[in-house]
Amino acid sequence: MNHFFEMLTQIKNKKDAKPKELALSFGEQDPMDIISYAGLEEQIDYVCIDGQFLRTLYISGYPFVATSGWLNSLVNFNHNADISYHMTAVNATQALPKLHRKITELESTRRSMVRAGKIIGPEITDPLDSATVLRDKILRGQEKLFQVSIYIALTATDLTELNKVTKLLETDLSSRLFFTKVARYQQIEGLQSILPRAENALDQKRNLDSSSAALTFPLISSELVQESGILYGVNKSNNSLVILDRFGLNNANSITFAQSGSGKSYAAKVEILRQLMQGTKVIVIDPEREYKLLSESVKGSYIKLSAKSKEKINPFDIATTARAREDLAEHIQDLIEILSLMAEGLAPAEKAALDKAILTIYDEAGESTPLLQDLYAQLRKQGFIVLCERLEKYISGSLAGVFNEQTNIDLNNRLVVFDIKDMPEALRQIMMMIISNFVQNEVKVRPQKRMLVIDEGWLLLEHEESARFVTGLVRRARKYYLGVSIISQQANDFLNNDYGRAIASQSSLRILMRQDTTTIKNVAMEFNLSEWEESFLLTCERGDALLIADQNHVAVKVVASGKEHPLITTNPGEVY
Repeated sequence: MNHFFEMLTQIKNKKDAKPKELALSFGEQDPMDIISYAGLEEQIDYVCIDGQFLRTLYISGYPFVATSGWLNSLVNFNHNADISYHMTAVNATQALPKLHRKITELESTRRSMVRAGKIIGPEITDPLDSATVLRDKILRGQEKLFQVSIYIALTATDLTELNKVTKLLETDLSSRLFFTKVARYQQIEGLQSILPRAENALDQKRNLDSSSAALTFPLISSELVQESGILYGVNKSNNSLVILDRFGLNNANSITFAQSGSGKSYAAKVEILRQLMQGTKVIVIDPEREYKLLSESVKGSYIKLSAKSKEKINPFDIATTARAREDLAEHIQDLIEILSLMAEGLAPAEKAALDKAILTIYDEAGESTPLLQDLYAQLRKQGFIVLCERLEKYISGSLAGVFNEQTNIDLNNRLVVFDIKDMPEALRQIMMMIISNFVQNEVKVRPQKRMLVIDEGWLLLEHEESARFVTGLVRRARKYYLGVSIISQQANDFLNNDYGRAIASQSSLRILMRQDTTTIKNVAMEFNLSEWEESFLLTCERGDALLIADQNHVAVKVVASGKEHPLITTNPGEVY
């Protein structure tokens, strides 16, 4: 191809040269001989041009009803195919007499079948109804008539491959009630009709009204490419690249639903690596210790939290610059949600007491940060002994020291992973809330491009307090340049929960991977999926996903490079 363009440039530069000089400049060879193909062989159902096999087909039968995107399966056919449309407007004065004659013929056939006592099938009633409706709309000026020809030229390197691709196309279209025929003994005419010369040499026409013809446009496949984004994978429809900037959407939040083993954590780690390359800081809450290798490979901070760990997060920690009345009031409400979960529920009077006690200990602490034991002491002063008894285990009981120490970690690294796998099961939700609140307070003070990834997010929906907290976090994230990514294998837990649906609605990016029959109906209804998308999610392979970015729906294959894969895989056969 480069040689071809170089040759054209030389021809342009030598346009004033004499024919003999021009021929000598190309080694005594006619330039047209270089451009033209060496030979063409025509067979009954294909042609061969310079070793390339080409077959032209045309659509001979159409479905009874045309819907939006009715030819998407053809436009997105994932093989080497050229598609040509020929549309010619039909004059109404010529169309109406033919329609009248056709209606008369069909009506006569119908009446004769009635007299003979025969059953009238859709082969008579459907075209009769369609022709009658079309005639009435043309008379009212609501529709126009077009003659439409649709041709497809398939190309392959050998005849076996050409036959295989032809069969795939015929099967794909016939499943949607389109019927194709090979242009037998007319392959040259078919080739001429496919070329961009506006010549309908094959002349295989079908009448369509203007509404049906309009639904064949625009002739584009589903693509999602944003210059400022990162690569998410390969488009399953046409093998183009899916490049997306989540921070360029309505908000930067995302939610991922997938069966166990579908590759959801793998996809999350692929995104994290590429976000890091864009300068985005990432914080991960990891309940299953799946991000340790990734953290080590990029020299991130790996913080292992447990009942006995040295790393601590103080729930009351809030930066001094964030102690404006509005920020502190918001922080106190979040603290009450955390404390409610720790105390296994709060009565309205206890919530009011906590609100007053927290304000008091912040006032008494001044520039320093109060601890849980300070709140405990204040509640005892106020006489809330029963509430103090429920918090006792975090002060002097078996869990003393887990939440009653000053914070000794920071979020300055570009990747920070909080490993909570060794936390007792009863404390995991509490710790996830405390980490999320800690991150939220940090981004309020120093807003910058950040992602907070919460794996196994369904844990936060088990109690109303944690569900309400994370819903508020997702809603406020956009103000602080934060994108919250929630990953869960329990789609029904989210979509059957009011807070879960609120989180899903506040996430502009939805990544749906393989589902099972128990979850697909809820998922399809919540995200308004088509029948094809629903089928795709039931049958897709590991690593395949349906990516929904605002109103864009794209089926994507998540792929990692050869250097990325060893850093993110958790396949036991590859790790051990």
